[in-house]
Amino acid sequence: MAYTIDRKIADASLDEIDARTRAALADAGFGVLTEIDVKATMKKKLDVDLPGYRILGACNPKMAHGALQIEPRVGAMLPCNVILREVEDGVEVSAIDPVASMAAIDNAELKNVAGQVREMLRGVVAAI
Repeated sequence: MAYTIDRKIADASLDEIDARTRAALADAGFGVLTEIDVKATMKKKLDVDLPGYRILGACNPKMAHGALQIEPRVGAMLPCNVILREVEDGVEVSAIDPVASMAAIDNAELKNVAGQVREMLRGVVAAI
C-alpha cells in the first residue's frame, strides 16, 4: 500500500512550490502548524549537503477534532505531514495518506475520517 499522495512539478523552485502548497492547504481548511527545513538541519547538525527538503505539518482543525473525539490517542499520529523536496527538473510534493497511516488503529469510524482527509489531501496536491 502506498503511504503518500505524490506529484512532481517540473521547472519550479522549492520556494514557489512552498507558497503554492500553503495556499492550497489553506483553501482546503488546513493550517501549517510545524515546518522543518531538513536541508538546513542536516547541514547544521551533520555538515551534510542535501537538496532542498521541507516538511510541513498540516492540520485541518475540524477533521482533527473529529478524529480526537473518536480516538483520543490519535494525536500521536497528527499532524498530516506534507513534504516538498527538490528532485531533478523540479519539486516533488508528497502528502501522507491518512488511510495508510491510520491502518494500525482498529476503528472503522476513524478510518472513515481518514478517508475524508485523504480526499482533501488529494485535492490539495492536485491544486498545487
